[in-house]
Amino acid sequence: MNYNQLRNSIFEKKNFLCVGLDPDYEKIPNSLKIIPLTQFEFCKKIIDAVAPYCIAFKPNTAFFEERGIEGWASLERTIEYIKKNYPNHFTIADAKRGDIGNTAEAYAKTFLKNFNFDSVTISPYMGRDSILPFLKYKGKWSIVLALTSNESADDLETKKLQNSSTNFEEVINFTLKLGTKENTMFVVGATRPNDLKYIRNIIPDHFLLIPGIGAQGGNLMDVVENAWNKDCGILVNASRSIIFASSNDDFAEAAGAEAKKIAIGMSNFFR
Repeated sequence: MNYNQLRNSIFEKKNFLCVGLDPDYEKIPNSLKIIPLTQFEFCKKIIDAVAPYCIAFKPNTAFFEERGIEGWASLERTIEYIKKNYPNHFTIADAKRGDIGNTAEAYAKTFLKNFNFDSVTISPYMGRDSILPFLKYKGKWSIVLALTSNESADDLETKKLQNSSTNFEEVINFTLKLGTKENTMFVVGATRPNDLKYIRNIIPDHFLLIPGIGAQGGNLMDVVENAWNKDCGILVNASRSIIFASSNDDFAEAAGAEAKKIAIGMSNFFR
């Protein structure tokens, strides 16, 4: 999915919600645990329930990986299900890979070719060698960690350098030399609205993937006021607050209701 297709999808649906698929096995209802590929069955029901109210899905690979072979099989089935049934939804492999050389090449091939995700999240802190392999795939996106929503981001990401810029500024400015708005996005947390505004001034045209609303306490209005651009330019992610809106067998219905509520709020920004 290219820039214009993503932009058009957002304006057609009047929606910029990304639903994070974090299928924590311990939180999945027991009624599903007797079914093979439990995580896929859980994600499938969530996907069907929330698809009318979002424009993107973001499976978090860690929760699949921890289940070993079965988890990888569930991830494969999940992305195949999205591509077959909801081909106009943008897909993000939330993998946060950050290696170099043939290892980075292998990660890029895994998620962008073999699993056929539209995009993958990557950590840039090993330099250009951890970014360029992902940019080789035409029509795909690299989503670079810039300023994340966790409190401990202050340990490194906001640290001032000798030139008085911050680490996250250096990451953004460096990445701009490698990619374009057509193939790179940046992760910026919703919990940092002032920094979000500052970053938008640095990169007025790039898409931003913004986690942190819902369970982490970020505010949708703050996000829009500080990050919206002429193309919308934002994908706001919500994970736990949607997929675990209920811990019972009505989890899919509850997820759909929560996603619908967020989507209605988002639609107001298009009027």
